Formats: sequence, C-alpha cells, structure tokens
Amino acid sequence: MIPFLLIVVVAAALLAAWWLLRGMGPGARVGRILAVTRVVPVAEAVAAAAAAGATPRYVGVRGRVDSADDWEDEDHRPLVLRRQRLELRRGAGWAAFEDERRVVPFDISEGLDRIGVDGDALDEGLVVVTRESVGTAGDLGSRVPPGTDPSTPARLRIELLSSVDHALVLGVPTMDPERGAILRPGLGRPLVLTNLEAREAIRLLGQGRRGTTRTISGLLGVGAAAVLAGIAWVVVDALV
Repeated sequence: MIPFLLIVVVAAALLAAWWLLRGMGPGARVGRILAVTRVVPVAEAVAAAAAAGATPRYVGVRGRVDSADDWEDEDHRPLVLRRQRLELRRGAGWAAFEDERRVVPFDISEGLDRIGVDGDALDEGLVVVTRESVGTAGDLGSRVPPGTDPSTPARLRIELLSSVDHALVLGVPTMDPERGAILRPGLGRPLVLTNLEAREAIRLLGQGRRGTTRTISGLLGVGAAAVLAGIAWVVVDALV
C-alpha cells in the first residue's frame, strides 16, 4: 500500500503549483496556448473555415499583416491597431481606468492566401513589445478617477501593430458574411496575436515572474518524484 505521506506530498505539490499558476494571471494561460497550438498554412485555415459542418478547430497561422485601411501615426508607421491604456497600481497589480483602442480590418497573408483577423476581439491575447511610461497619479491631473491619491503609481502603456509586421495569430477559423474566412476566439480560448517569435512572446509574458515559474517547476518536480516513489513502492511491495 502506498504510504499516506506520499499521497499528501503529491496533492500538496500539485495544489500549490495550481494556486501559483492561477495567480500569474491571463498572461500565463496565453503563454501555454502559444506553446501547444498547432500552426497550419493559411490555406488550410481558410479551408477549415469554409468546411460546412466541420468540427471547429483552434489553430495558428503565420504571415504578413495586410490592410487596405491602415493609417500613418506621428512616427510614420502604417498602423492597423493601436491600444493605449492608463493604469493605476492596485495592490499587486494594475487596473486600467482609461482604455483607448483604434483598429481597422486586417488580414494575415501567406503567398496568395489570406485570412481575416477579428481585431476588435484582441485583448489579453495581444502580445507585442509595449511602450511604457511610469509616473504617479499626480502627473495626470484630472484624468484620474476622483479621490485618487496623487502619489499612487501610474503608467501609460501603448501597444502597436503595423502592416509591415509579420505575425502569428491563434484562433478558430470561421466564415463571416462580409470578410469571408476570419480568425476569432473560440473553444474557450482567446484570440492571440503576436508579432514576435513564439518563444520570445512566451518569455515576454513571463517577464517578472521567473521566481514564480521556477517555484511551479520545482513543485511539479516534487510531485513527479513522489509519484515515481509511489510506483516503486508498489512494485517492491508486489515482489516481496
């Protein structure tokens, strides 16, 4: 019989790892999705969207960002998406009190094949290098919510996507009456887009959490070791 102590060790290690993983927020989940989602050619994603009655699939595609409606910003970049957020420090995290977004219809192109992206659905799944400026609420004057302590840490975050970028997009291919084949969130997963390599995007999502990720890895290692010890105990017990 497996010692009760081993069962307790496995349960405690897995529970602690799960609790820490939840505390890492949506970025950790997006990182896991980036790590495991199958990437297919754009043509295959378009065919999946057009297949009537087919089971929905969550896949990734790579290609060039393309749009007929991009606009030029103050730095002469042809943008398809710009998101600007003002946030205040709340406890261990940040809370946005102002969130401005501008997005135009855009596609992902691979050779002659293309598929649309539901840019309005991009939220925590948008993984790009963020322009960030940090200060205090007092620097923002009347823009902060009434009653905010002027010394509260504040930051401005700007995320950009341009039509000269190449991107990896993860989503469910579906058909839209106006845009044709398009990638949208689905199957319980968000729409994910990054103009970085997948590994670089995962590192960016884990930035500032290396200690936590090491702890989670250690806890999973302890749980695995306890499981192996339990299996060895059963084998030895059966042979005796």
